[in-house]
Amino acid sequence: MKKQQPDEKRQQPDERRTPAMPDAPVILSGDPGSFPWSVFHERHPKLLRQVLDALPYGPAERRHVEQLLAESTTGVLTPLPPDAPDHEQWLRWGERLWGLPWGEVPFLWAESYFYRRLLHATGYFTSGAWHGVDPFGPFKSAELANPTVDDELATLSALLDLPEAKRRAALLTSALWGNRADLGFRITNDPGSVTATGLLVDDGPLLWRELERTAGGRVDLVADNAGRELLPDLVLTDHLLTSGLAAEMALWVKPQPYYVSDAMMADVLAAVGRLRRSKAGAIGDRLWRAIGDGTLTVRTHAFFCAPLPYHELPAELAAEFAGATLTILKGDLNYRRLVGDRLWPPTTPFAEAAGHFPSPVAALRTLKSDVVTGLPEAAVRELDGTGEAWRTSGRYGVVQVCNAG
Repeated sequence: MKKQQPDEKRQQPDERRTPAMPDAPVILSGDPGSFPWSVFHERHPKLLRQVLDALPYGPAERRHVEQLLAESTTGVLTPLPPDAPDHEQWLRWGERLWGLPWGEVPFLWAESYFYRRLLHATGYFTSGAWHGVDPFGPFKSAELANPTVDDELATLSALLDLPEAKRRAALLTSALWGNRADLGFRITNDPGSVTATGLLVDDGPLLWRELERTAGGRVDLVADNAGRELLPDLVLTDHLLTSGLAAEMALWVKPQPYYVSDAMMADVLAAVGRLRRSKAGAIGDRLWRAIGDGTLTVRTHAFFCAPLPYHELPAELAAEFAGATLTILKGDLNYRRLVGDRLWPPTTPFAEAAGHFPSPVAALRTLKSDVVTGLPEAAVRELDGTGEAWRTSGRYGVVQVCNAG
């Protein structure tokens, strides 16, 4: 079978992609020394060892995990077995990729398939004893059980007593930085250079103006991580509902374990339960009732674990998002899927890369990969001058909005 070049292999985007959207090279994972290469050759081997240490998988599961490690680092892509529940779907997604080395396919595709294959290796979808057991469950549980979470929840609860302007800034700050948010510093610190504040783009005021303009509609929040990072997302959700900025909300989560810490329904329930047992108990109780009466719906779709960008949203999911007055996308992976996992010049306007989304959209993202758009030229010069790997260090973040009225 003739090998095709990466750009030939990619599925063509549909009509929702902005016609004038500029193009950029698709990120691959086979370049030694690159960030994507380090994910497959350094991060994934460590992760697989942790998974095998965290749960007492049997010889068969351990053998399959070792096979996945070997294949994903030195082998070629092979399809899921015919008895996998999503065999046909993945067969179509990878119809031009099977038989290629992992490093020659788009990084986003390869990463997504790695996590799907890990579920197969650990028996998540089989009829055996490991059916439905989250291989990342021990890590998520340990996060919520950490004693420092009580202090973090007390801080989050105290945000509701701040003056409105500071409260809004603090809610976005906590949702952006998660459990790494030094709220006292980030809220009171005077604006300075981007390397000092870490916030490269701040469309927070525009986000709040859009919420005020459309108050009383439905706001969608596409979650990222479970555990401690989900807690501030839930506090933000509670604020939008209780303030009337949203009459209802949809919280979108993954349908299955994905990217180690991504949130599923079980993780939402665990996080709300953790809120209810803390000084933020009133927030947890309100969220519990909101889920029960339908004001807050927790939703999912198979596309959230697909190896595709958001400009290839299936029609039914695009229609769902089109009904939202605003969609908030959390985290690095959602950002990559929103703008496309490509090596954009960092000054590429965010609206050109994200304007295809069916509703007004806000991205709250800590940079943990090479993809970034919408940065001022001065900020890029300053960051490049530091000599650090600023795109992947997790030290910098953006709050970006487009399609607002």
